[in-house]
Amino acid sequence: MLILKMEPNAEDDRYSDEEMRKKRQRPPSSYGSMKSDSDDLMEDTGASGADEDDQEESKCDEEVAGVFNRPGPLLPREAAVCEGTGLQMNRPVSPETEYTMTTMQTKPPGAFVIETSASDIEQLSEAEDEEDEDEEILITNSPEPPEPVELEVEQPMDMYGYRVGLHPEQDLPHVFKHIQKALTDLSKDELYKFKLNFHQRQSGFTLKQMFEGDLLDFVDRIIEMFGQDRALLNTISALDNITKNKEAEELRVSCKKALIRSSLKQDIVRKYMYIFEGIPQPGKRSLLDDVYVEPEIVHLACGGVGASDELRFPLQSPVQTIQTDQNIRVSNLFRLQKPDGQPVRTVLTSGIPGIGMTVSVGKFCYDWAEHRANKDLQYVITLPFSSLWNLRNKTLSASNEMSIIDVIEYHHSLCKTKKYLEDENLKFLIIMDSFDCYQTALDWKNSPIIKESHIPAKVDDLIVNLIRGTLLPGAQVWILGRRAAVSQIPSQFIDAVTEVQGFNNEMKDDYLSRRFKNAEMGSNIVDHYKKLPTLHILTRQPFICWMVARIFGHNFDKTQDYGSYPPKLTQFYVNTLLIQTNRRLQFYYDKAENNLKWSNSDRQMLRNLGKMALKMLEQNSTTFDERDMKEHSLDVTDVTVFSGLCSELPPTSSGKRRYIFIHLTYQEFMAALYVFTVFHVDSKNVLEQSRGVLQVPTFFTSKTAAEVVQSAITRTFNSPLGQYDMFLRFLCGLLSPNNNKLLSGNLYNRSNERANGHDEVRVLLERTLQTCPRDRMEHIRECLRELTQVDD
Repeated sequence: MLILKMEPNAEDDRYSDEEMRKKRQRPPSSYGSMKSDSDDLMEDTGASGADEDDQEESKCDEEVAGVFNRPGPLLPREAAVCEGTGLQMNRPVSPETEYTMTTMQTKPPGAFVIETSASDIEQLSEAEDEEDEDEEILITNSPEPPEPVELEVEQPMDMYGYRVGLHPEQDLPHVFKHIQKALTDLSKDELYKFKLNFHQRQSGFTLKQMFEGDLLDFVDRIIEMFGQDRALLNTISALDNITKNKEAEELRVSCKKALIRSSLKQDIVRKYMYIFEGIPQPGKRSLLDDVYVEPEIVHLACGGVGASDELRFPLQSPVQTIQTDQNIRVSNLFRLQKPDGQPVRTVLTSGIPGIGMTVSVGKFCYDWAEHRANKDLQYVITLPFSSLWNLRNKTLSASNEMSIIDVIEYHHSLCKTKKYLEDENLKFLIIMDSFDCYQTALDWKNSPIIKESHIPAKVDDLIVNLIRGTLLPGAQVWILGRRAAVSQIPSQFIDAVTEVQGFNNEMKDDYLSRRFKNAEMGSNIVDHYKKLPTLHILTRQPFICWMVARIFGHNFDKTQDYGSYPPKLTQFYVNTLLIQTNRRLQFYYDKAENNLKWSNSDRQMLRNLGKMALKMLEQNSTTFDERDMKEHSLDVTDVTVFSGLCSELPPTSSGKRRYIFIHLTYQEFMAALYVFTVFHVDSKNVLEQSRGVLQVPTFFTSKTAAEVVQSAITRTFNSPLGQYDMFLRFLCGLLSPNNNKLLSGNLYNRSNERANGHDEVRVLLERTLQTCPRDRMEHIRECLRELTQVDD
C-alpha cells in the first residue's frame, strides 16, 4: 500500500516584491466602476505630481491594511490560505479528515512512504500503473473507518420525572415548519402587512423585534415569546385578516391536531385555573396552584371509613386500611399496568364525599394543559356525568339519539374530532367525573354493542359501550364517583381500582398554612385545630380542612384573644350537614343556587336518618343495610349516594351490600340531631330512662331541655365508655344558641322557639361534674364548653 504525503510546491512561495505589493493593495470598491468627470481631470495631471501621489497612496494603503488586514497567527505551511483575501476558513474537522489523518499515521511493517510534490504527481501515477502489474498486493492493518455516530435525542421529561413525547403532528417542529411554509409564499408587501397585523394582536412585541432578522428568525421569535399555541392561532388570524385565506386554511388543515389540542387546553385552563372551595360565592375564587395539596390516593384499596376515633377503641366495624406502599400520584394513574404488563385502559377512583376527587380531576387536567405532566396524551376530554345526565333528559324529550362524536362536540364545540379519534396511534383520555350524578341504573348485559363512533344511540348505551371498550377502544377512561354509585359497574370492565383517602397529618398542615399569606396566622390555625382530637381526625377530609381554615381565620381576625381555649366541635358537623344537604338539592334535584329551600320531605329524610342512627347507637352497631333503611322509610340511593353523609362498604363474601356513615362521629351526631329536633319541634323526649346501675339524680321533672340532657347523661354513665359520650357532647352543642340559629329556617321553622332552658342545662352539667365518675369528668367539661363557649 502506498501512502502519499503531499507538500506544496516551493515555487509557489517565490513572489517578487512587486507581486506582493499588488496583492496587499485594497481591492477596488463596489463604486469603482462608476467613472466620474474628476477621474478625467486626474489623468491630465503632470508627471511632477505623480511621485507625491504614489507616496500618499502608499501611506493610505498602509493605514487600510492596518485596519482590515491585521496580522493573524502564523499558519503552518500545510494550511490552505485563500490568495484573494488572505483569510483562513476555520471549519470543524470532518469525520473524513479524522479518518485520513489516522490512516496517515498508521504505518504497517514493510510499508514505505513516498514524499512527492505536486509536480511529480503524473510521474508517480505512471510508476504506480507499472508496478501494479508485478507487485504483490500489500495487506495492511489500517483501522477500519469509524461507524457513523448517531446522536441520542433525549426524550423530554415531565415535572414528575417521566419521559414523555408529543405526537409528531402536535410537536413544535411540525408547527414551526408549517408556519414557516405558510409565510414563505407571501410576497414582500404581504409579509409586511402580515407582520403589522400580527404586531397589533400581541402586546410586548416591538416593531423592531418584528422586522429584525429573516423569516426563520421571526417564526422562532414568535414561538419563543408567545408559545406554540398562541403563535399558531395568531398566525392563522393574521393571515385571514390580510385576506390570505388559502394559506390560512392550509395551515389549519396541516396543524389540525395541534389546534384541537389547543382548544381542549383552553377549555381546561378556563375551567380549572380557579377553584371554588366549599360554598361557591361570586368573587371568592382561589388559584388552584395556590391551594391544592394532593391527597393520598391508594391503588387496590379495600374501602371502608377512617379508623381513628377519639373515644372508641378498638372499633367494632369494617374500617379503611391505609396502605402507604400502594400510594400513587394522581398524575401517574395511567402509568399503572395490568397483570400482563399492558397499560391500563379504564381506571375507577372512588372515595367518601368531601375527600377531594373533583379537585384532583381539575389538577390532573390543569397540569396536562400547562405541559407539566402526561404530555404523551394528545387529548384530554372531560365528559362529566352530570352533563351526560342533562343531555340524556334532553334527548329523551326530543326522541333524538346521538353518536359519541356528537356528544364530545356537544361538550367541546371547537373540538372537531371526527377524523382523528379512531386513529391507531392516537393516545387520548376521557374523564368521566361524578358517576353518582347519573341517576339511573345502566343495563350492562342487554345494551346493544356499538363499535362505530359515528353511529347514533341512546346516551345510556353510549356510556355502557364506552366503559366496555367496544366504543373508542383506543381511549383511556377515568371514572370517578361515590362508592355506592360506582359499585354497579361490573368488575370485568375495570383495569385498576383506586381510592382517594384524603390528607395525612403533613398534608393537613401544608393546606392550612399555604392558604394564608400571613405566616403567623397559618401557624396559629394549625396549632388551634390540633387542640381538638376529633377535629384533627376529621381534617383528613379536605372539605373539613377548608371549613377549619374559613372559621378559624374569621375568628382570629375578629377576636383578639381567640385561640385561648380549644374550639367547639358541634359547629363543624352542623355546617357539614347544611352544605351537603344543599349540594344534594342542587346537584341531584336541579335546584337553583338561590332557591335551596328545604322541603318537608327533605327534613323528614334527615329525621328518619337520625332515628336510624339512634337505633344503631342503642344496638352498638355501626353498619346498616337496605332492610334497615326500608324500616325507617329511607330511599337507598338518597341516603347512600345523595346525602353526602354515608358510604358503601365492600360487599361481603355472600354478596350482601352494607353501608356506613362517612365517620363514626357522624352517626353519633345524627342520633343527637334526631333527639334535639323531636324535642325542639314536638316537645318530646325520645330517650328512655336508663336502667343501668349508676343513677343520676333528677333535678327537673317537666319537658325541658334539661330533662333531655339528663336522660342522655344517664344513658352515657350506664353504658361502656365511648358508646354515648360523643352523642351527649353533640346534644349539648346543638342546644347552643349559635348552632340553633344555623339550623333555624332549614331543619325547622324560624318561628319555633321551644329550645329554651339553656341556663338550666348549664346548671345540670355543673352539678353532674361534681358527682360524676373520674373517667367521665373530662368529657362532661367538654359538654359544658360546647354549651357555653361563645367565641365561635
